[in-house]
Amino acid sequence: MLRPCLTLALLAAICANAPAARAQSGPQDSVYVRQHYTKLDRRITMRDGVRLYTTIYVPKDASATTPYPFLLTRTPYSAGPYGEQKYPGRGPGPSRELTEEKYIFVRQDVRGRYMSEGRFEEMTPALPATSTAAGKAHDESTDTYDTIEWLLKNVPGHNGRVGMSGISYPGFYATAALPNAHPALKAVSPQAPVTDEFMGDDARHKGAFFLLDNFDFTNYFDVPRPQPVAQYKQLFEFEPKDAYKFFLDLGPVKNANGPQYFNNRARIWNEYQQHETYDAYWQARNIRTALTGVKPAVLVVGGWFDAEDLFGALNTYKAIEQQNPGATNRLVMGPWTHGAWARPDWSKFGPLSFGSNTAETYRRTLETPFFNFYLKDKGSFNPAEATVFNTGTNEWKTYAAWPPAAETRMLRFETGNSLVVVDPQHTNKGLITPPYVQRTGADKSVKIPYQYLSDPANPVPYTAVVHGDRNNEYMIEDQRFAANRPDVLSFRTETLPSDLTLAGPITADLWVSTSGTDADFIVKVIDELPDGTQRLVRAEVMRGRFRNSFSKPEAFKPNQPAEVKYELPDVLHTFQKGHRLLVQVQSTWFPLVDRNPQTFVPIATAEAKDFQKATIRLYHDAAHPSALRVPVLP
Repeated sequence: MLRPCLTLALLAAICANAPAARAQSGPQDSVYVRQHYTKLDRRITMRDGVRLYTTIYVPKDASATTPYPFLLTRTPYSAGPYGEQKYPGRGPGPSRELTEEKYIFVRQDVRGRYMSEGRFEEMTPALPATSTAAGKAHDESTDTYDTIEWLLKNVPGHNGRVGMSGISYPGFYATAALPNAHPALKAVSPQAPVTDEFMGDDARHKGAFFLLDNFDFTNYFDVPRPQPVAQYKQLFEFEPKDAYKFFLDLGPVKNANGPQYFNNRARIWNEYQQHETYDAYWQARNIRTALTGVKPAVLVVGGWFDAEDLFGALNTYKAIEQQNPGATNRLVMGPWTHGAWARPDWSKFGPLSFGSNTAETYRRTLETPFFNFYLKDKGSFNPAEATVFNTGTNEWKTYAAWPPAAETRMLRFETGNSLVVVDPQHTNKGLITPPYVQRTGADKSVKIPYQYLSDPANPVPYTAVVHGDRNNEYMIEDQRFAANRPDVLSFRTETLPSDLTLAGPITADLWVSTSGTDADFIVKVIDELPDGTQRLVRAEVMRGRFRNSFSKPEAFKPNQPAEVKYELPDVLHTFQKGHRLLVQVQSTWFPLVDRNPQTFVPIATAEAKDFQKATIRLYHDAAHPSALRVPVLP
């Protein structure tokens, strides 16, 4: 889902694939739309009788001799404007290029949102085909199926084929259409799709609650709606100038339900708080398990700098790949924030410059050819399995598989705050050359653990910038502001004598203890430039109570070493010659992530007295070899 880094107006536009953030003239203006498209507003009846509001844009030259395919987007962010005489200010397609190509564009309010009837369900659980084969049982796949069936029967001038696309939450609806898909659905592109909200998407990461994003997002999204409405209002006014101070002053997360804030009016917020473990609620909302028998061609799109759904893009692709041998399934990962590939220009981000308009390149060479080929039999579409941007060299790379074949190397945390490469096979194989390789094999000497005092009353900020909402550039921010804190451990390699490329997921394997009974662990992988800049490449949090099971949390035994092992999202990044690879370890990341009381209590109902300081130790001896396992390309 799109989060508070954007205004609500731009949020709704991009999430719904509306082109508000795209080209400003020509085929994207309302005059062009009126001249080339006829708008139809319809309420399409689902199998259980619920009617979903749907806007349809039919090319004026559509006919039996000039048929067009459908391109459908299902959204919780409004299919408006509502009324057949009200045209959008920008073209109806997901992009300028596709609007020019001409399709029958269809946008639909999903069940329970905006002008559609029914009750909205957060990340609607997928039902097995046996449950929906007859009767009125429904999920997002059946709502899509029923919509397509109606379109084929009631909209003239089509060629019998349907495609789907969507960014963020609409990306989930695109994914959810894949199980038991309608035979006419030929091409689907889930883009930054919400996929598993407990493990790595919007709500939680490895169990840790993403406070900043969800507080602001649910304030407008989670408004009670007893009947269809064309517009939502926020539950309360919320425009802080300093989010760090605001959430610290707010206190425990339960205070968000105070009378001046949610006041128990937000159903989804309450569901998030009531389900603190990976229980049946979250498991049913993991769409990955339903992605079997996939028949449409799939193009999964994501961005390396996506602060919302980086996990979703990577893991949707992997789930389809693993569970559907032979499926047409391709991955695109660019140097993008959430949905940035839909913007008119994405040549730079913060201090980074990419040397070209990466968004336009993607749309021209991948997205448009994908839909044209599978829906119009136009042109060709035979890209590599994975088209991926290297964020360290600013260049597109292609691979026959993702992640590509790589050698696993272990970066051990060692004395002197150093990272030392240990080759598990005791051979270098030419991948990393001296003096970067300090030694091979394990050092069996006893070492004093590193330690820091983690104080929930003084948490490590996720950004150095004072922001009222999320600083979207934190994904690439210089981390020297954190390195100077006593509650952040930093480890670095020697200066690299040659380029080092990591491709795929990184595994953090920490041996830790706490004087408390719970703790969070944040691991950051950083590219340290020769001028001292510490550019964040990847970071992830793990709630320590879930170290052995996400369904059955366990307290730490005070001051007893325990292993905390978890995976960071994939990277494709070259640490160039003369740079260093740096790793930071800390236990707070605020207010991006809610504060762990560091006592083993239900965090959603924790009181102020439950939040305690704790001494965290990181071990690096032979019996407790804390390390990162990284995938190194030859």
